[in-house]
Amino acid sequence: RSLTTTSIFKVKTCVSDYLCRPEDNIYSVDFTRFKIRDLETGTVLFEIAKPPNSGHVEKDEESGDADSSVGRFVRYQFTPAFLKLRTVGATVEFTVGDRPINSFRMIERHYFQGRLLKNFDFDFGFCIPNSRNTCEHIYEFPQLPEDLIRQMVEHPYETKSDSFYFVDNKLIMHNKADYAYNGGL
Repeated sequence: RSLTTTSIFKVKTCVSDYLCRPEDNIYSVDFTRFKIRDLETGTVLFEIAKPPNSGHVEKDEESGDADSSVGRFVRYQFTPAFLKLRTVGATVEFTVGDRPINSFRMIERHYFQGRLLKNFDFDFGFCIPNSRNTCEHIYEFPQLPEDLIRQMVEHPYETKSDSFYFVDNKLIMHNKADYAYNGGL
């Protein structure tokens, strides 16, 4: 049974496992650069890029099965001020393998202590084969109550997200992240 965009919206909490395997990425989508910036000030808050020609992580022959989270999990640490931002731009660069992608979509769901905070739904559209693509998605954050902000700062890495990537409404990638907002304290 394959998961669709409709079924993902029915998920009530952050999932503990990955809902697809790395091999399900039959389009060879590879994220190569990611940058988060405050749109009001232009300040870059986070940026990471793969070294050129780094390729995919290779399986370690001696360890048996490779860790299924390699390349699919990110841990972020921000200052408490991040929780007061209203609008953030996330620029992503990715490559596509030798198959065209007709309808590439990401649904990202953010949770704190199991409670859904916000859904984000972005459409990448059509991607030509063997291409490098860059786009910026705009995140409009909800205004959070002060007591919730305090709890999120006091409980690092209890804010989590699931990012689900679909092609033609079929799940091909699932990435996870957790967040701390106590940087600089």
